[in-house]
Amino acid sequence: MTPNPGKLKIKIFADGANVEEMIKVYREGLVKGFTTNPTLMKKNGIKNYEKFAKEILNEIVDLPISFEVFSDEFDNMEKEARLISSWGKNVFVKIPITNTKKESSIPLIKKLSHDGLMLNITAMLTVEQVENVAYNISPESKTIVSVFAGRIADTGRDPIPYMKESSEILKENKNSELLWASPRELLNIFHAEECNCDIITVTNDILKKLSMVNKDLEELSLDTVKMFYNDGKNLGYNILDK
Repeated sequence: MTPNPGKLKIKIFADGANVEEMIKVYREGLVKGFTTNPTLMKKNGIKNYEKFAKEILNEIVDLPISFEVFSDEFDNMEKEARLISSWGKNVFVKIPITNTKKESSIPLIKKLSHDGLMLNITAMLTVEQVENVAYNISPESKTIVSVFAGRIADTGRDPIPYMKESSEILKENKNSELLWASPRELLNIFHAEECNCDIITVTNDILKKLSMVNKDLEELSLDTVKMFYNDGKNLGYNILDK
């Protein structure tokens, strides 16, 4: 059975930079928003950032889309953020929590937020970072706080306590939303919902697994046996006849 994403409390955002796939998912009505990042753009061979963004925005006009700044210098980062914000009313500007020199982006985040830009604060992994953002953003401006729960889990730490605490920190700001970033499996959608996250970003590979929610496990077991059998048969393996 395929669950209706609209029945979930948490909002599912598609994470990617493939124009055709983004538009396809949008038209299918499976998601409530989109995120991108420079690594995904590199993977998909995006050469012209603005052309890519505007091609997407011509099709997707009524859902939030996050586009990231590229500069490592805060003066240029501010200029990029203001330009990106001008591309559409549904655009959130992704600002990393620090630059590559580990210098805090908080002064810029505070300035842009209080100027009314919609921001997506990215690459966050600690509760302290969430507290700092929560203290400095404007309660009048929409802000997505992206905590990379999957990367926390990659270190052997359970991300759930981090996400629950982050949710508590942000709950007083009605214009802020907590995003569970970098999920590793379909189950993380339910983890994120239990933590009171507002949003989770998922790749197309995870989106495709939505059809498996609540699937009978014995039926899935049989499907697995059939897969192994058919793959062995297609390879032409024959152990007994020599």
